[in-house]
Amino acid sequence: MSNRYDDRMVFRNDNEIYENLLEARDVKFIRHFNTPRMSSPSTSQMRQLQTLQHIWKTGDRFYKLAARYYISPSYWWVIAQFNKRPTEGHLVPGDVIYIPLPLETILGMYLR
Repeated sequence: MSNRYDDRMVFRNDNEIYENLLEARDVKFIRHFNTPRMSSPSTSQMRQLQTLQHIWKTGDRFYKLAARYYISPSYWWVIAQFNKRPTEGHLVPGDVIYIPLPLETILGMYLR
């Protein structure tokens, strides 16, 4: 199983706008991960998924749900991305979110 950093381009950022920062840190460059372009699954792709409904409650966290449903909290971002809620701060108790399954299928859709 992969994570969101697998197969990502890493590049050296020595852009002049970071000159003071680089100098202050006594480094010549910063390694950056290329930002992936992710889109929502298409209608036909959605048919390949099962979803579990979860009613958000006080104390819920994406990483806790990922640990419960995906065995690994590191896949919290899959639930956040699928529900178009980037952080827990975008949810209130009573909101309905969906857990996409199987994980391998949704990862294949996001990490092309």
